[in-house]
Amino acid sequence: MPDSVVTVPDVAGVLASAVSALGGRERPGQVQMAEAVSAAFATQQHLLVQAGTGTGKSLAYLVPSLLHKNRVVVATATLALQHQLVERDLPRLIDAVGDQVDASYAVLKGRGNYACLHRIREGVPDEQGALVDVPTGSMAEKVLELRTWAEKESEDKGTGERDNAPRHTDREWRQVSVNHRECLGAAKCPFALECFAERAKEKAQRSHLIITNHSLLAIDAIEGVPMIPEYDAVVIDEAHELTARVTQAATDELAVNDIERAARRSQRWVADESADDLSGAADALAEAIEATMAGRIEQLSEQLGEALGSVRDKARACLSAYPKDNAAGDADAGRTQSKGMVQEIFVNAERMAANADSDVLWLNEARERIPARLHVAPLQVWGPMRDKLLTDKTVVFTSATLKLGGDFDSVAGSLGLKPSERDHPTRSETVLPWRGIDVGSPFDYGQQAILYVARHLPPPGRDGLVKAQLDEICELVDAAGGRTLGLFSSRRAAEAAAEAVRERLPHLTTLAQGDAQLPELAKQFVEDPHTCLFGTLSLWQGLDVPGETCQLVLIDRIPFPRPDDPLMSARMRAADKAGGNGFMQVAATHAALLLAQGAGRLIRTTTDRGVVAVLDPRLATARYGGFLKASLPPMWTTTDPALVRSALARLAQG
Repeated sequence: MPDSVVTVPDVAGVLASAVSALGGRERPGQVQMAEAVSAAFATQQHLLVQAGTGTGKSLAYLVPSLLHKNRVVVATATLALQHQLVERDLPRLIDAVGDQVDASYAVLKGRGNYACLHRIREGVPDEQGALVDVPTGSMAEKVLELRTWAEKESEDKGTGERDNAPRHTDREWRQVSVNHRECLGAAKCPFALECFAERAKEKAQRSHLIITNHSLLAIDAIEGVPMIPEYDAVVIDEAHELTARVTQAATDELAVNDIERAARRSQRWVADESADDLSGAADALAEAIEATMAGRIEQLSEQLGEALGSVRDKARACLSAYPKDNAAGDADAGRTQSKGMVQEIFVNAERMAANADSDVLWLNEARERIPARLHVAPLQVWGPMRDKLLTDKTVVFTSATLKLGGDFDSVAGSLGLKPSERDHPTRSETVLPWRGIDVGSPFDYGQQAILYVARHLPPPGRDGLVKAQLDEICELVDAAGGRTLGLFSSRRAAEAAAEAVRERLPHLTTLAQGDAQLPELAKQFVEDPHTCLFGTLSLWQGLDVPGETCQLVLIDRIPFPRPDDPLMSARMRAADKAGGNGFMQVAATHAALLLAQGAGRLIRTTTDRGVVAVLDPRLATARYGGFLKASLPPMWTTTDPALVRSALARLAQG
C-alpha cells in the first residue's frame, strides 16, 4: 500500500447527486459501501462487501468505478445482472452524473457470444470440413432468420450479441458463430473491419469501464489468455459464484466422438496417414473407457494412460501435418476449424495423460444419447486466483452472501486471501491485505421472516422424499394457499412433491421445473398467487419474485454436495490431508452458500412477509447446524409446525 497520502474522490457527493436525480433516497449501507470501494481502489487493499438485497450495491460500486483514475472491470456471474447494468443502471447513472465522471463503458463477452460474419457469408464447414452455404433440415429456417438479423445488425452498426438475437437454440447459434480456435483472426478474415467481436474489443480499448463475466475474467487473468484491455481494478459482483465459475473455465473434457469428428474432418486437409492414426487412437481410448469405472480416476490404469498418451501423440502429429497458410496469408475457415478441433484434443489429452496432483480426473458414465466423457478440473482455484489476479490487481468482491458461519474467513480463503492478512497495514509480495464489511440490509428479517426447521421429521435418506415429508409439504402449502417456491435437491424430489400437492390440493396450480421454460414458469408463478413452483438448484439463484406471490420458500434438505461428486470429494480429502476440516471447509461451506441463496428468494422488498421452511432436522440437531444458521439472514426461528401453519394462514388472508 502506498505510503503517500491518497486522494479519495467525493464519492458520497456524486452518489447523492445520482440517487437524487434517479428519484431515490439515501441508504446508509449504499453510502458506506461506495466509500469503502473508493478507499479500496485508492489504497490497493482488497475488499469483501456483503450487501443485502435492496442495498443498491450496483450504484455503490459503479460510482467509485467511474470516478477511479484508471480503467475498472466489473464482472458478473449471470447474464441477467449484466443486462441490468448495461440496459438500466449505467445509462441512468450517466444521464444523472455523466458530467462528473468518465462515462465511457463497454460490454465484453467471449467470442462465441457474437455472430460471425465470415461464417454467415461464406458458409459452415460440414463433417468433412467443406464450407456449405445454405443450411438444410429442420433448423434451416431459424438459421436463415439469424443470418438476416446479423446482416441487419452489421448495417445498423449493432453489437451482434447473442442476447439481442431472435429466439434460438444452442445448436442453431453454433451455425452463425465461432469459438476462439475457429476464428481466422483479424489479420486474415476478409470481414475483420465489420467483425462484431473485434468492434467490441476496440470499444473496450477506448472505455474507462468494462462490463464482462466471471468466465472471461478467469480466462484473461488466471488462464493468461489476453481477452481484456489492461485494467487497474476489478469489481466482482455475485462473488459467491466466482470459484465455481473459475473452476468451470479451467475444466476440460474429452470424448471418443470428439476425436473421431476431428479425425474425419482432418482427412480433407492432411496428406499423410496422421488423420487415420488419430482415428485409431480414438478406438483405443474407447476400449480403455469401456474398461474404466465411472467416477474419480485417482491413478491412471496402464490401458487408459497409454490410450490418452496415444491420443496426445497422434493429435500432435496430425497438427504438424496440416498445411501452412499460403504466402498471401489467406486462411481457409474449414481448415482453421478442423485444426482448432485437433488442437483442443491435443491440449486436453496432454493434460489428462499427465494426471497432475493439482488436477482431478473423472469419468462420467454414458447416458441416453450422451457418450461417456472424461473430465479434468483443478483441485483448487484459490492458488491461481491469489497468484494471478489478487497479486496484480485491486479486487472488490460483493454479494448478498459472503459471510458464512458469521464471518468472511471461509469465503476469503476460497478466493485466495488469508485470515491473517485481514486489515494488515501494508501490502507486499507475500502479503495481500484485505478488509471485510457487512453494510447490512434495509429489511427487518426478525419482523418480516420466520425460519422454520422441521425438527420432528426424520433425517433425509437416499430414497427421496418419504411420506412424513410429503405430508409436511402439503400441510404448509395448504396453509399458505399456494404462494410457494419449493427448492429441492433433485429433479426427482421436486416432481414427487409436485405430484403429491396436485393430488391432495387440486384447487391450487402446481408447476414443476421441466413443465415449460423457466421464464414461462416464473411468469405463471408471478401472475397467480395461488400457485406453487417446484424446482432444483437452478431455481435457487436469480429468481426475483417480490410480493405475495412468494410467502413460503420450502427447502427439502441441506444442500451438501453429493458424496460421489468427484471434485468436491477430492477437495474435501485434500483439505483433511492439509490438516484442515474438509467437511466444514468444502461441504458445509458449499451448503451454507446455497442455503443462504435459497432463503434469499423470500424477502425481496421491505413489505414482503413469509416463511423459509427447511425440512431437514439436522439444521437444528447437528453440530454444524449453528454454522449453517449463522450464514442465513437473521430471521425469527421456530421448530413449531402449528405456529408456522397459523402464521402462513394469517398471511394468506391478508
